[in-house]
Amino acid sequence: MVILLLYDRLLKVFANLTLLENARFYFMRGQAFGHQIWLFKTSKQAMAIKVILTGVTGMVGEGVLLSCLANAEVTEVLMVNRRHFELQHPKLKELIVPDFLKLDDSAGLRGYDACFFCAGISSVGMKEDKYTVITYDTTLHFAGVLAKANPNMVFTYVSGASTDSSAKGKIMWARVKGRTENALMALPFKGEYNFRPGAMKEYPGQKNGKALYRFIVNILLLIIPKKILTLDEVGRAMVHAVTKGYPKQVLEIADIKALAKA
Repeated sequence: MVILLLYDRLLKVFANLTLLENARFYFMRGQAFGHQIWLFKTSKQAMAIKVILTGVTGMVGEGVLLSCLANAEVTEVLMVNRRHFELQHPKLKELIVPDFLKLDDSAGLRGYDACFFCAGISSVGMKEDKYTVITYDTTLHFAGVLAKANPNMVFTYVSGASTDSSAKGKIMWARVKGRTENALMALPFKGEYNFRPGAMKEYPGQKNGKALYRFIVNILLLIIPKKILTLDEVGRAMVHAVTKGYPKQVLEIADIKALAKA
């Protein structure tokens, strides 16, 4: 009798918790200690998403890729690359597009829930016009094609800490990325987010990374851990932006950390 009373109390507690999560119950009849009892399970399940990903030949894109492949909420990843990336996985597909400015919607891009745009290049030694073609023109063309092919898509762009939203500042790369963010937010996606990470710790097992960068990040983790992201956090935050959403379109480091935990 005591066990049945405890069972009844626990059933009520779990029922209240689940109702708070807006989940439904399915009850199953059973027998215990000669008494009829009811068992339950919730119908609540994680949202499954299909993702288009760019930049996997770089550190950020590869880290996000590995995070997505390990995430049960991601059922398929289509990596769009300029050159082949050597990795085999049941979830993984690859589309080679040598010039992103020539991408069109006939390239098997329909039916995806999200795009994580991690492609990018350093501005060091580059003139603004060339950097604009690579950072602004290429990104906007790619995003525009996807917006037509998948109007219900969530698009996430990896920008950078200190990006200039006014697009009028003195720092060239920050201006260009600010213009890019602003233009992306105007496209007709279901959702659009701009991630502004700083230093990032590599995902375990990554190929694309540099020993010196890895050393510096590990030191910074000891000094300013709240300012350092892991690429797994970035990947999980991107997935949660699709499955759960976020109240801001521009996400700084603290926002990315919070969304990764959501």
